[in-house]
Amino acid sequence: MRIGIGYDAHRFVEGRPLILGGVEVPYHLGLEGHSDADVLTHAAIDAILGAIAEGDIGRHFPDNSSDYKNIYSLDLLANAVKLMFSKGYKVANLDVTVILQEPRLSPYWEGMREKIAGVLKVDKAQVNLKATTTEEMGFTGRREGIAAQAVILLEEADKK
Repeated sequence: MRIGIGYDAHRFVEGRPLILGGVEVPYHLGLEGHSDADVLTHAAIDAILGAIAEGDIGRHFPDNSSDYKNIYSLDLLANAVKLMFSKGYKVANLDVTVILQEPRLSPYWEGMREKIAGVLKVDKAQVNLKATTTEEMGFTGRREGIAAQAVILLEEADKK
């Protein structure tokens, strides 16, 4: 078994959609970034890459490459999953915490879980998503951006 952790943060900006877990969340601000700036998915990618000792998201999908400009982060996750499978691992479970003051995410959890589980090739029950505030402290509390932390447990894939 292998464990990986991931973290990502992006600042809010006007004029972009807010994408989290592959789902567009209605909000008057989006997140700034080279890709779609999906902090939830980016944290999950870093957790996978950490668990298989393959560096981080910037190493595999550099933000100075036009290949990844405005890319849908679930596509990046799919690439990380392919690499994970090539190393002989599969996901046992993924747990992600999104840190933000607003908007409320509870109406969107199930859609996010379904999308992420589909890319990870696991049952939705193996993906847990949750949110917390920082009680108005720090950059997330001041509503300047969103952060996310992820932890993943990988196990050896069945050998046939």
